[in-house]
Amino acid sequence: MGKPTCIRHRAARLLASARVVNMGGASDLIRLGAHTVIRGELLVFPHGGEITIGDWGYVGEGTRIWSAARISVGNRVLVSHNVTILDSLTHPLDAGERHRQVRAILTEGHPRDVDLGARAVWIGDDAWIGAGAIVLRGVRIGRGAIVGAGSVVTRDVPDWTLVAGNPARAIRTLSEPKTEEGDR
Repeated sequence: MGKPTCIRHRAARLLASARVVNMGGASDLIRLGAHTVIRGELLVFPHGGEITIGDWGYVGEGTRIWSAARISVGNRVLVSHNVTILDSLTHPLDAGERHRQVRAILTEGHPRDVDLGARAVWIGDDAWIGAGAIVLRGVRIGRGAIVGAGSVVTRDVPDWTLVAGNPARAIRTLSEPKTEEGDR
């Protein structure tokens, strides 16, 4: 049996620039829906983590989605290029613990017994995360929301809201689209 990677719908595609790093030991920790295209990096840590991306999703080149808890991305979500989505701190806050963790990573591989303050991230259907944005742990981005390029999202974003800035703040409310059922 080979290294675990991901479970993907037969119509999902991992392009040449895609990188799947599944340290969790089970392929079902990363799941990709139908017609989803990945050009960036999907990573789950060995001590925990799960990434789910729905149908018709896109993850741009240079994007990193790193999970120590759970990152759930809905259907028809556009995650542009060079975006970072994290559901943890990635390193302990305490300097001594941080040094021990980095030393372990460099000499033995990523430890399975580290607390990174993980809190799930949820991104709703039809959202768009602009180029270079950063989405931090514990954030919920609502359905149809847009995160402006270069924004740092530290708080929940309501459905159909455009946010931008560092930290990201609501700029305006968006209208829900008028679509035919077949468009969804």
